Amino acid sequence: MGAIKLENVEKWFGDVQVIRGIDLEILDGEMVVFVGPSGCGKSTLLRMIAGLEDTSYGKIYLDDEDVTDRVPSERALSMVFQSYALYPHMNVAENVGFGLKTSGMAKPEIDEKVAAASAILELDTYLDRRPKELSGGQRQRVAIGRAIVREPKGFLFDEPLSNLDAALRVQMRFEIAKLHENLKSTMVYVTHDQVEAMTLADKIVVLNDGRIEQVGKPRELYEQPDSLFVAQFIGSPKMNIIAGKTDAKGFALNAGSLKIRAKGDHAAIVTVGVRPEHITVTSGTKGAHCTGTVALYEYLGSDSFIYVDCGDLGMLTVRVPDQTDFSTGQSVGLKFDEARVHFFDQDGRAVR
Repeated sequence: MGAIKLENVEKWFGDVQVIRGIDLEILDGEMVVFVGPSGCGKSTLLRMIAGLEDTSYGKIYLDDEDVTDRVPSERALSMVFQSYALYPHMNVAENVGFGLKTSGMAKPEIDEKVAAASAILELDTYLDRRPKELSGGQRQRVAIGRAIVREPKGFLFDEPLSNLDAALRVQMRFEIAKLHENLKSTMVYVTHDQVEAMTLADKIVVLNDGRIEQVGKPRELYEQPDSLFVAQFIGSPKMNIIAGKTDAKGFALNAGSLKIRAKGDHAAIVTVGVRPEHITVTSGTKGAHCTGTVALYEYLGSDSFIYVDCGDLGMLTVRVPDQTDFSTGQSVGLKFDEARVHFFDQDGRAVR
């Protein structure tokens, strides 16, 4: 079992509050990802769960047992850091089993656990190598193996892929997802990369300025963001945001140039949001919600984007079919998928 529960958790460094009353439940076996911009408190919150940071207020529970004041070694959790922190003079097998050796475990039992972990992580052929003979991805797998052999109730990952290049990040994302599927253990993963969050998580926790903005499944956060912050943070490229207002007929407007049937409390709407893939380029101005000129065309292989200067509406990003070519200065009409347009009030909260 590895259920984790936080009740009104706060963290203060002197007079500065960095975690502001967090309530959160992580179910046994879940992969939960903390995501947010730099300085939002995600790593601090993870370190509090691990016991590496004291909790100023509130309670932390592991399987309904209060562990708030317990030291890390008493929490039955293993942590994998951004830095591999491997001993350079030890080979892979010695690095993986070092923690068990210092705890006094017998060598035959250590060898058995190291062999089991290396089989899961496909490290069998590297057990006699030292860290300097390994790639960055292999070193991170050794660090994960060191955590696995402890057989913890849960794993805590603090931006473990930040030191890897793009290709290795993709490979290691796959390996961590496969590891979670095989072990079926609770995993809490911190990242600033929303692609990692979307691809790995059973549940995403979006943090902003020490508070939880929204908790939910990746698709839920993408399709139904509760706030303007979540709408823009989740998704790449980010959602197009247009300043707006509503008229008596229930249309969202911007300087009279855009008309979209609004939802919810019309009077509260001050912002309209639409994702790049929910805008299509029309063959002419007929049926278009707005018109503009192409400021930039980006061909990215599987994806292509145009950045369209729409005057009062601002610069809008549009995902377009990759076989379509556009030129700078070209006039285009844009049509929004009205069923997928989002509306927000003056406090940045979703209006539905």
